[in-house]
Amino acid sequence: MFRKILIANRGEIALRIIRACRELGIATVAVYSEADRESLHVRFADEDVCIGPPPARESYLNIPRIIAAAEITGAEAIHPGYGFLAENAEFAEICERMEIAFIGPSAQQIRLMGDKVEARRTMAAAGVPTVPGSPGAVADVDAGLVIAREIGFPVLVKAAAGGGGKGMRVVEDEAGFAGMFTMAQNEAAAAFGDASVYLEKYLARPRHIEFQLLGDSHGRVIHLDERECSIQRRHQKLIEEAPSSAVTPELRKRMGDAAVKGAASIGYQSAGTIEFLLDSDGGFYFMEMNTRIQVEHPVTELVTGADLVKEQIRVAGGEPMGVPAAGVELRGHALECRINAEDPARNFAPCPGVISIFHPPGGPGVRLDTHVYAGYRVPSYYDSLVAKLIVHANTRDEALARMRLALDSFIIEGIHTTIPFLRELLDEPAFVAGDIDTKFVDRLMAERKAGAT
Repeated sequence: MFRKILIANRGEIALRIIRACRELGIATVAVYSEADRESLHVRFADEDVCIGPPPARESYLNIPRIIAAAEITGAEAIHPGYGFLAENAEFAEICERMEIAFIGPSAQQIRLMGDKVEARRTMAAAGVPTVPGSPGAVADVDAGLVIAREIGFPVLVKAAAGGGGKGMRVVEDEAGFAGMFTMAQNEAAAAFGDASVYLEKYLARPRHIEFQLLGDSHGRVIHLDERECSIQRRHQKLIEEAPSSAVTPELRKRMGDAAVKGAASIGYQSAGTIEFLLDSDGGFYFMEMNTRIQVEHPVTELVTGADLVKEQIRVAGGEPMGVPAAGVELRGHALECRINAEDPARNFAPCPGVISIFHPPGGPGVRLDTHVYAGYRVPSYYDSLVAKLIVHANTRDEALARMRLALDSFIIEGIHTTIPFLRELLDEPAFVAGDIDTKFVDRLMAERKAGAT
């Protein structure tokens, strides 16, 4: 096992990794930008190193400075968390060359799954269901139109190197294809430096279901069941839960087996997820693989009892995973709300500033992952996530009630947050009934806007 780990990240995930390391008896090194000097992850790490000015490209994305921090502190491994360098194959390769363990999968696996076209092709070859579409990147508008006619409109044009909804366009009919195709290419080139796009059949009202995976160097690849991630706004997740109300035991087995088959086909070793679109007819299709720990990993931890961050560290150190050979059993229901420093009344505009009052919720079955406190200044340079509120209960109805109470008692003043918006979502009848899909929030907001005019 490692003696010292450097955490190449910030915020709540850095604190989460520090806690796991403490329980394993591993010393930690925090890196931070000048904007994060007062952040809690700096205070709670055993050592800390400033790696540059506030902009991420000069600090958290500055690979030479992070490697130098690991060398001067004697860190044997680097945990990238999520975001920033977590899925950067070049960073993983540099760590390997410098004989620093990268707590994640291999650079080859990151690169393979980061290319959406190659990932789709790889999963299809492993027998994982994929959405009907182009076999690879589409050369031009004319070639794309031929494929679109074959699979039938509407179609989705997607960036091959993309993520987060960038470089993605829905094309309803043939008349709008050329314009949307070109727009997706231009956006992909601007966002990712790669204009390659591919086509998929557009599913009108799918659910977003992801399966948590673990693989180790001792030949085991397992899943820890699913998470429902359909409550999204502009492809960004807002609320996640486990298990999904749409997944039966039989469907869980089929989807889980497919996820394991896909991960095993590339010899995956670490924590990761395979994400599916679940159609209303019960068909499911591979969407992408995330080769890192996910923001929403706590809901799986609460319903399975597994510590996913500890498992990542053990596996990276060459140890077998600690999950029993018999697997895990789902226990109750968990929900997570992502709380962002954004103003819903101003189209979710970021809301940096100083938190004047911070009163966290508590009680049985309530977990709060956060790095903020009263007096903390939320910087304007990074993601607006300030807290993850997670609850666990025996049933989904009990978990919903517990989350409502927790949100009602969560006081953050000095900045605007998404707490009021999340609280309203929890009372929506369709959400309470579990009748959701990835367009649920967008439809709800459109309906509210139309009703206000």
